[in-house]
Amino acid sequence: MNDMVPERLAPADVLAKQGVAAVGGIAGGILLFIMGALPLPLGIAAGVIVALVGVGALFSKDPEDRKPGMIVTAAGFLAILARLPIAPLKSFAGFLLGIGAVGLLAMGIWKGIKFLKGLKSRS
Repeated sequence: MNDMVPERLAPADVLAKQGVAAVGGIAGGILLFIMGALPLPLGIAAGVIVALVGVGALFSKDPEDRKPGMIVTAAGFLAILARLPIAPLKSFAGFLLGIGAVGLLAMGIWKGIKFLKGLKSRS
């Protein structure tokens, strides 16, 4: 009755995707925090660059690049809006930028934990 069922090995392609998502989420969260702390001209320049990179990913031939492209484009526009002198818009965009940063960090940490668990199951 108490038969031990061996754990299944995590497939290598799943582990690779989890590892990339973990690193990307943590790096993206940290970069969003940095973008939120940049002074006015640098913040707008960084927002424009990030938005352009996101738009480039939106027009990628690979359909899996489109969802991250939308997220990156939105982050770029939020970084720009957070620097505008319109107080309610600036506050709301800054708030959303902070929530996005925390969300990306949390997602990256969660994917990292799943990656480490999958890696441990392979050893």
